[in-house]
Amino acid sequence: MRVLGLQSGTSHDGIDAAVVDFRLDGEGPGGPILRGTLVHVSETSYAPELRARLVAALPPAAATLAEVCELDTLIGQAFADVAGTAAAAAGGIDAVCSHGQTVFHWIEGGRARGTLQLGQPAWIAERTGVPVVSDVRIRDIAAGGQGAPLVSFLDELLLRDRAAADGSAAALNLGGIANVTVVGSAPTLGYDIGPANALIDAVVQDRALDPRGYDAEGRIAAAGRVDQELLAAFLDDAYYALPAPKSTGKEHFHGAYVADRLSRLGHEVSDADLVATLTELTVRTVARDLAGRGVSSLAVSGGGAHNPVVLAGLRAALPDAEVFLADELGAPSDAKEAILFSLIGWCTLHGVPAVLPGATGAVAPRILGAITPGSGPLGLPEPVPAIGALTLDAGAVSLG
Repeated sequence: MRVLGLQSGTSHDGIDAAVVDFRLDGEGPGGPILRGTLVHVSETSYAPELRARLVAALPPAAATLAEVCELDTLIGQAFADVAGTAAAAAGGIDAVCSHGQTVFHWIEGGRARGTLQLGQPAWIAERTGVPVVSDVRIRDIAAGGQGAPLVSFLDELLLRDRAAADGSAAALNLGGIANVTVVGSAPTLGYDIGPANALIDAVVQDRALDPRGYDAEGRIAAAGRVDQELLAAFLDDAYYALPAPKSTGKEHFHGAYVADRLSRLGHEVSDADLVATLTELTVRTVARDLAGRGVSSLAVSGGGAHNPVVLAGLRAALPDAEVFLADELGAPSDAKEAILFSLIGWCTLHGVPAVLPGATGAVAPRILGAITPGSGPLGLPEPVPAIGALTLDAGAVSLG
């Protein structure tokens, strides 16, 4: 079964797509072996006007229901365009799993109460003619979980052998928010650490420091110096002390959050020093959490994986861990979360729970998402009880 995974992360910059051809291939000790071959991957930027409207509607800004409705349609149409292009490039697909675009993640009293992803799946189903799995986070929240990080399900499958050999392995995704999965503990642990690129991007965009909207290759951070007093102010956030599992988002870490701490600082901070400090915040919070978990290897993915200042900082702060890109596990770092949603789509259609309670805090694993039928009657494959093992083959696929 060929499943197209679609997602846009907390950087709100565009849509990632991955088509994975999944097949069952025998039995392993823990159940059926699932093999996935990566057929197509792509990154598509949002149209500038759409991205500007999306960013303008995000917290702490107020948005009308009319704007939410229009964005739901416009984002859904943008996802549909990407899906149509990906399906053609892959030579056809059997299903889609669309994460959509998160615009709010409701946390109250340390618990997730709700989550909202825009990008109406009916547009994707109409464009491709195949079933679309969507709205994948809310079932976990209804079962008492945080709705994040869902990627721990994929991480655990990819890191299982490495953790068995080395004792403890971790996967770190550096998107707008940094999330981590630690395998080797029982059960597997996963949670959102804090901001990765969210605050850096907010400053770069607000101050027009780079037309691309992010600190490309960490050049701005490399030109600055860490302001220790400001760093301490950022580290003094109650979120970091919360026990895992936990989740957060741009409703907490945003541009106004930075401005508030700067206003209380008492001295000026240059643009480069501010970006350097926020970059060190990402390194410091990740390293602080992982240093005590005995992690021997750390697979890094997401946009932050391309920031050499972050990677050098992590290697220096975690000298006992091998820090490498997730590409070595068969999941290209830029496409890993799109691959995750391909996997979730396959699991939902085959009746497989695709969430780890140890990562999200749910009372039990749940089958995720809702299904929008394609152009014909909805027919589901025979259920599969569980996935015993997963192997991914990226082959010679290049980012399109």
